[in-house]
Amino acid sequence: MPTTRKPYKGPAMEGVIARWYARITARDRGYHALAAEIAARLPPGARVLEVAPGPGYLAVELARRGLRVTAVDISRSFVRIASDNARAAGVTIDACHGNASQLPCADGSFDFVVCRAAFKNFSDPLGALDEVYRVLAPGGRASIIDLRREASRDDIRAEVDAMELGWLNTLWTRATFRWFLLKNAYAQDALEELVQRSRFGRGDVRRDGIGFDLRLEKPLTAAPDAHVIAGA
Repeated sequence: MPTTRKPYKGPAMEGVIARWYARITARDRGYHALAAEIAARLPPGARVLEVAPGPGYLAVELARRGLRVTAVDISRSFVRIASDNARAAGVTIDACHGNASQLPCADGSFDFVVCRAAFKNFSDPLGALDEVYRVLAPGGRASIIDLRREASRDDIRAEVDAMELGWLNTLWTRATFRWFLLKNAYAQDALEELVQRSRFGRGDVRRDGIGFDLRLEKPLTAAPDAHVIAGA
């Protein structure tokens, strides 16, 4: 059923804010390493969905590795920026506008779904997890990668400093982490409880520096609305 709930927390990532974000994240070499790690887990030509791709840097790197990539973002500015970045890189991605909890994708469309640095901002995280389950093919897998609530401020300071931003962007990014991102981040127990309530029922939460990688898998055979509780 359609919802009128605002689909994200915080300000809209449109216009000048979207362009600023695209600039400060362009130097992040983590996209290359993550794309290589994901590609190593998939056969050539696998169908990959990135939810909330932002400027599309990860989606572009995935497409460069021979994967068929769809990218869905709530920000129309990011859809345009991601499409432009793909064209500039000489690769094809299907970038489209959509809500993470109402994905504009058919059931069982993808072999892998990734969501990086955005899950904490979803106003309907349970709906988003259930949508990831729906659009995955049987046996398909997903990675939800984001900031851990338990990450210390010193760790975050070191992470931002490693971005090698200008002094003004460094101060602004640190403030964004402290007053917005860390505040909305999930603690591990809250994340595990959310996964148990989802159609996945279970998942593997892996700590990774200041963040986590929640790995999920859709069973090869499962009842359409089955909920399997971890440890049951």
